[in-house]
Amino acid sequence: MNHLNAFAFGGSAAIVALVGMMLLGLLGNFGVYMGAVEMMEAWHMFFSLTLGGIIAGMIEGAVMSFFLFWIFAWLYNQLVANSESKR
Repeated sequence: MNHLNAFAFGGSAAIVALVGMMLLGLLGNFGVYMGAVEMMEAWHMFFSLTLGGIIAGMIEGAVMSFFLFWIFAWLYNQLVANSESKR
């Protein structure tokens, strides 16, 4: 049976988002990847190059990633269960 653990899938995406946002914030403070920093500031409400902005952006990115990937895994599980019941 092809079944995804939705909580683990969402949690792993949240961790990747946390680390990515932290690295982008730290590197942005050194003047590296400023184009990506500008895009991240445009896409996320709370992200900025201040310490509070980096932490808030990390939390925002983690929450958004968790729910997006959790919903994806849940939908995948529903579709797999539906297709297996038709066999």
